[in-house]
Amino acid sequence: MRTQTHEAGGPGAVCEATLFQQALAGCSASLNTLMDRHDGLVQAIVRQQVLGDLPFTEALQAGRIGLWRAILGFDPTRGWAFSTYAWPCIMRQVWRAVKVHTRLHSPPAIGDGLSSVEASDPVLMWEAAAVRQALRDLVHYLPQRLQQVIVARYGLDGDPPTIYRQIGATLGLSGERARQLHTEALVWLRHPAHSYVLRSLLGRHTLADYETADDLAQGWLRRRGGRHGC
Repeated sequence: MRTQTHEAGGPGAVCEATLFQQALAGCSASLNTLMDRHDGLVQAIVRQQVLGDLPFTEALQAGRIGLWRAILGFDPTRGWAFSTYAWPCIMRQVWRAVKVHTRLHSPPAIGDGLSSVEASDPVLMWEAAAVRQALRDLVHYLPQRLQQVIVARYGLDGDPPTIYRQIGATLGLSGERARQLHTEALVWLRHPAHSYVLRSLLGRHTLADYETADDLAQGWLRRRGGRHGC
């Protein structure tokens, strides 16, 4: 939906679409107005990111660079909400700052189960650890039976991955029912409301990614006749 926010000042105030056009044309006053107006978006995004040892103030500065770039790249005539367009721009800039800070300040360390590339690069090690933790946290919030299926199917408890027939036998279900629960769990895990942190870490936090996840969820609901639950 196109942004129609106006500056304070009554009916004659300049609409936000005009501010974007003026900023792109080189108007520093319009650019500064938009930077101030959307600084809250930067702060909201930074608070939700995994920053490691990066100081919050440095993350904010990086996010504001992302906001600046988003303002200069935004085309209000295309009908997008600016927050939707700016979100990944800000997030990528913050994540880049986290990578640089980690590379400069984290000593290399070798841990169990890491590839030779991960073991030689502290940034990759940090990324891998953050992704694993985000995945564990996400699975933890699944409804209990769906959580059991996912843990068993992928061996997240350290045991070998389990086939549907064995999962079903453990839960007192058929193998086909176990497969259906697995599909339901994946739909839940992919939902943007649940997977925000993990998607941010994996760079899958765009409008297109969310539209795909929503399409999959809607398709699954149609096949189930709109019924929720397991």
